[in-house]
Amino acid sequence: MAEVSLDFQFKSSINKVWNSLTDSDTLAKWIMENDFKPIVGHKCQFRNPQWNLIVDCEVLVVDEPYKLSYTWVGGPIDTIVTWTLKEEDGTTHLHLEQTGFEKEDQAFNGAKYGWAGMVDELKKALGEL
Repeated sequence: MAEVSLDFQFKSSINKVWNSLTDSDTLAKWIMENDFKPIVGHKCQFRNPQWNLIVDCEVLVVDEPYKLSYTWVGGPIDTIVTWTLKEEDGTTHLHLEQTGFEKEDQAFNGAKYGWAGMVDELKKALGEL
């Protein structure tokens, strides 16, 4: 099994970063249109009509503002995305793990580079770029 593991730092507060991970309107600015709600058991979708992509999700863990986890199932992948946050010396550290890839293939690499690009959009949404 392969997993995507990425780390990011933000000048924004942990609560502001948490909000960007859990608020549907903010998520739409940096990931995709969605009907996400930070409630364990909530089933939702992320949709990108331009790519004809629908990702099905179910929220697994909500530990505000420290941990958020949900399934991420679409196309060839059936994975779990987990965001872990901590604030230290005025910096919010955000760790992303996406687990469940069978191997480091096209889907794995697409996810790895896709998340890095989306986090750049998150930084724009937070006013950090």
